[in-house]
Amino acid sequence: MQQIDASKLDLKEKVVAINRVAKVVKGGRTFRFSAIVVIGDNNGHVGVGKGKSIEIPEAVRKAIEDAKKNLITVPIVGTTIPHQIIGTSGAGTVLLMPAAAGTGVIAGGPARAVLELAGIKDIRTKSLRSNNPRNMVNATIEGLSSLKTAEEVAKLRGKSVEEIIG
Repeated sequence: MQQIDASKLDLKEKVVAINRVAKVVKGGRTFRFSAIVVIGDNNGHVGVGKGKSIEIPEAVRKAIEDAKKNLITVPIVGTTIPHQIIGTSGAGTVLLMPAAAGTGVIAGGPARAVLELAGIKDIRTKSLRSNNPRNMVNATIEGLSSLKTAEEVAKLRGKSVEEIIG
């Protein structure tokens, strides 16, 4: 997996979840905030990051920096994905299915943020197990990163694209 230079891309960010976490110490509870942020350029590049801090803006800033380090390239055919795939992360499983032009993004909360920022216009998804935002985002990213176009498969097998498609 090659490193993508985030400084050359016009990235947009979306905060998926902010969670208050408590640590119980001798003097009481200390609160911190964890943030999950998705960044993307609406043109096939998307990344997810996590950050934690005492203040929300600082947690979001850390999450954006982490997301820039974890950018992936998503293969897009027309306005959808090349084929159906299941992404899994922890207990979260997301089924991603290509859709006809004009369908739109049919996805729930965290998965929708990833797909919209990746630049996918038409897709159907279904969250199969956990609805935990962190697991859903990671499962969607994992599914998108394991997609392959017909050209890539043909090159790997040493065949023509016509032989692969049938």
